[in-house]
Amino acid sequence: MVTPSRGAIEVALAKALPAIEIAAPGRAELSDATEAHGLAGHADALALPRNAEEVAAVLAWCYEHDVPLTPRGGGTGFAGGAVPLDGGVVLDLRNLNRVRSLEPALWRAEVEAGVTTAEVQRRARENGLLFAPDPGAAEQSQIGGNIATNAGGPHTFKYGSTGAWVTGLEVVLAPGEIVRLGGAVRKDVAGYDLRSLLVGSEGTLGIVTAAWLRLIPAPERTYPVLALYPDARTGTAAVRAILAAGVEASAIEYLDNATMALAGGACPADVDATGTFAVLAEVDGEEAAALRARGELLEALSDARETYAPTAPDRIRALWRWRAGIPYAVQAPRGGKLSEDIVVPLDRLQEAIDGTLQIGARHGLTACSWGHAGDGNLHATMLLDPSDRAEIARAVSAATDLFELAVGLGGSISGEHGLGTVKSGQLGVQWDTQALELHEGVKWLFDPKGLLNPGTKRAGSRRQPPTGKKARPEEESAPPS
Repeated sequence: MVTPSRGAIEVALAKALPAIEIAAPGRAELSDATEAHGLAGHADALALPRNAEEVAAVLAWCYEHDVPLTPRGGGTGFAGGAVPLDGGVVLDLRNLNRVRSLEPALWRAEVEAGVTTAEVQRRARENGLLFAPDPGAAEQSQIGGNIATNAGGPHTFKYGSTGAWVTGLEVVLAPGEIVRLGGAVRKDVAGYDLRSLLVGSEGTLGIVTAAWLRLIPAPERTYPVLALYPDARTGTAAVRAILAAGVEASAIEYLDNATMALAGGACPADVDATGTFAVLAEVDGEEAAALRARGELLEALSDARETYAPTAPDRIRALWRWRAGIPYAVQAPRGGKLSEDIVVPLDRLQEAIDGTLQIGARHGLTACSWGHAGDGNLHATMLLDPSDRAEIARAVSAATDLFELAVGLGGSISGEHGLGTVKSGQLGVQWDTQALELHEGVKWLFDPKGLLNPGTKRAGSRRQPPTGKKARPEEESAPPS
């Protein structure tokens, strides 16, 4: 079967699958929230399936005609994983947006991939339950994308990343088969854990079309504490003090001095937060237990310069809204930023924070960081002018240094955003050769033609399969047969 020419793919796909909406991709379908890397996506057609069967039909057509396929959700990722770099078809899952079931008495739900994070959280909350993953952009981010990246967020510290809430998957695998793994069961060790393998695979092994999610009773109260310190040394010591005191925090965040210099003025706290090192921690639970934990948290943070511990729900919401807006406040003065989600052991957090500033200075860039301190997860950030190509190039070079910094401290090049396209080929900084070969072998076992999100999550620079596997043929300009 020859590959349709670039101009013929949209026409041929629409003719072959008339029941599915096929269109020309617009600018929105060729990008995600990745900044500063200058990604210029291009694709030949946009498919908007309405169910798993239509997803399977699109994948089957692409596999038959050797056409690359890039699945996408809300486009809120920060690693370019939803950006089609090899042309082909963009598979947009926005129309798979049904909550198939919600069973509050059994603490579970089954939802399709296009349901937003906010919708799942709202449905759970209305029934006295909690879906804890909170990776941000909740009104736009979709469950399928969150699963594909194993998205995290501030409350990952206590409750785990998205994968910890997934008990089963419906997924479309090459060359176009619908497979179900797990389900409404809470325990399943019958075979290899293929569900966990697909969680975080960034659309390179299969396309998630639905998921069974576990829910838990919502905590009765939440109590945050914002503590301010003079520098990273004292601030990171406070983070360790929370753990040493045995406080079961639901979130432990940090914002370094450079971040607070840019964003501290908008902080809703009744303190002068500008230019300080901030630790934002929270406890939750049943009223009496949460109050007790709040007291323990305040004690652990008692050496802070100042603390702010709101109890009114509206003030608590305002504090977390401010935290959610940090990325926008930080980039406002320059107009852009490059931010990498490196992660290090908790006892090396100060070194990573200081190292980020040093790397920025070395490349002539203003640097700052903030992130999920309890997990050792930094959003190490270089500020830049998005129209300055030279500055962007320096920031990309600085990102490579950040990866080496993280690995040198015993950490990882990605704590929650994944490799996407912007970090493809960088896994060799972290893994040895045998691990890289296993990684590549899994890819080609699931996707022997290399058509699923082909520019994403590569272990090395190699774009061909290991010896013995069949690579997809070079694109031909002949019309579809």
